[in-house]
Amino acid sequence: MNARLDIKKTYKLYIGGKFPRSESGRHLPAKSANGETLDNVSYASRKDFRDSVVAARAAFEGWSKATAYNRGQILYRAAEMLQNRAGELANEIARSTTVGAAKARREVALSIDRLVYFAGWTDKYQQVFGSVNPVATSHFNFTTPEPTGVVVVLAPDEPSLLALVSLIAPAILSGNTAVVVASEKYPLPAATFAEILATSDLPGGVVNLLTGRRAELAPHIASHLDVNAIADGVGDEELSAKLQMGREFNLKRFSNHASNDWFSAKAEDPYWILDTVEFKTAWHPIGV
Repeated sequence: MNARLDIKKTYKLYIGGKFPRSESGRHLPAKSANGETLDNVSYASRKDFRDSVVAARAAFEGWSKATAYNRGQILYRAAEMLQNRAGELANEIARSTTVGAAKARREVALSIDRLVYFAGWTDKYQQVFGSVNPVATSHFNFTTPEPTGVVVVLAPDEPSLLALVSLIAPAILSGNTAVVVASEKYPLPAATFAEILATSDLPGGVVNLLTGRRAELAPHIASHLDVNAIADGVGDEELSAKLQMGREFNLKRFSNHASNDWFSAKAEDPYWILDTVEFKTAWHPIGV
């Protein structure tokens, strides 16, 4: 009896709510911690990154104008969908990385909880971080946080899912849209998470996910004039230096989250929301 060959899945990119292959046609083997080839992932190119930014910018107006309550509902729905596929994701983490099954299940459970946690901030961060300012004239003076625009998120290799979720949620809850560069070493949990987002209520283009080589994409991230902020969860010094060169192009905001304990409450810091918002002050005459 002939042995059946296992068919390796090729995970595609997630851009604008769709799953295209890389325009270059390239792919990479996704390997386990012991070097076994598990599946394949698309190898994102500069053109794929540019397409992701276009999709994120197109989605920004609708997402930023959605009510805070609605954005919270959508993030909560994403947590529900993640919970529905918790077993599959735990298996993906366990077979891809060095962690055991129990720790993989814990990582998925914390990822679900973290989405729910940040969903609760969508209608609260304005009151917590905004202010009514005292002025010497007969005016009301308000300072409010508003989304900055398109945010690029670079996820670390471990934990491959929890860190990804912990970086995406505070970036998009305020109305930003995101281009996410998944773990280079363990991309499969992120690729599966993209499939979950596609089946949730999240509008296409709000989150776009790329797999491939960070070093190849970094110069294009830095120089792209329609990227407003970068959230770096990797922390590699050489990579960070390349990313921060973008500040001279269009004053991109840059935040470094690499030293965080992703499994602790430190990764639930609501001040991370401030890394990707701008504060705007408005004056209004009293009695008008």
